[in-house]
Order: sequence, then C-alpha cells, then structure tokens
Amino acid sequence: MTKHARDLKRGECLGPTDLKLLGNPLEFIHEDHLREREICSKMDILAQSEAPDPNVADQVLAFLINELPLHLEDEKEDLFPLLKRRCEAEDEIDKAIRRLSSDHDHADEQAPIILEILLRISSGDQGISDEDLATLTRFASQARRHLILENAIILPFARLRLTKGDLETLRLRMMQRRGCDPLMETEDAE
Repeated sequence: MTKHARDLKRGECLGPTDLKLLGNPLEFIHEDHLREREICSKMDILAQSEAPDPNVADQVLAFLINELPLHLEDEKEDLFPLLKRRCEAEDEIDKAIRRLSSDHDHADEQAPIILEILLRISSGDQGISDEDLATLTRFASQARRHLILENAIILPFARLRLTKGDLETLRLRMMQRRGCDPLMETEDAE
C-alpha cells in the first residue's frame, strides 16, 4: 500500500477505528494504537485543565469502556499467541509479551480508579483533586510507554513472522469480536 493510499484511509483518531481496516488486522491494530495515543493526549488535557471538560471525559470514557477492551483481547487472545507460535527463540518475543501482559494487568488494576475519576469529571463534579489529575497523567504516560513497545517490537515481528493464514485467523477473530460479518468487503483495507 502506498503512503498516499494509507493516508486516505487514516482518520484523525477522534472516533473508533474504521472497521474497513480489519481487512488488514495489523493495520487495524496500528490504527488502534494511534487512537489510544490520541486518548492519552485527551487525558493529559483533562489533567492540565483548571476546569476539565466533561465532553472530553466522555470521549475518554467511551474509548476505555467500548474500544480498549476489544483491542486488549485482540492482543491477548490472538496476536500474542500467534507471535509465540511463529517467532524464533532469538526473537525473544516471550520477554516482550511478558512485559506487555504485565502492563495489561496493571492497566486492569488501575481501570476502576481511572473510570471513577472520569465519571466524576463527566458529571461536572468540581471536587477533582490534584491527585486524581496526577493519576490520569500517570495512566496516560504508562499507556504511551506500552504503545512504544508494541509499535517498536510487536508489530514489526508480526509483519515479519505471521503467515497469511495467521493474519486471516487474526482478522476473522477480530471481526467476530466486533460482531462483524466475516464476508465484509476488505479491498479498501488492503
């Protein structure tokens, strides 16, 4: 795919990842990563604001509740096992996956706290503490470090090692997870 063609398909990461990109599951995951970076930026905006915007909090909440769990399942249930199966010992993919799995566990532990803070901002609660805002900043910072590892190690190894059959399995599982018709047109995403 040319850079120009890819740019035509990319959004501004302001809404959920376009399901048409599921035709290429690794591009879809990459786009999810861009979306997550945008959400991290929104969390920083909330944390740095004297009067956090409830609408921004709603956008972050929607991502954390509706999109992020699907993305994490894509990785945990499908992408990581496929990589473990296909990567060679010298790739040391197990080490990277252990680190990422630990990050996922930590994010799961922090999620209720983050959601509670965002729900309070969303409702217009004026009692958001400096510690609450610092918690949002830390969460966003940890998510960014996580994304760096995924983009620098996981996706390049996936592009290198996964077979066409692996990618088709990944695509079908991701579509199933999102309730999509597996016969959905994919030529736009290739």
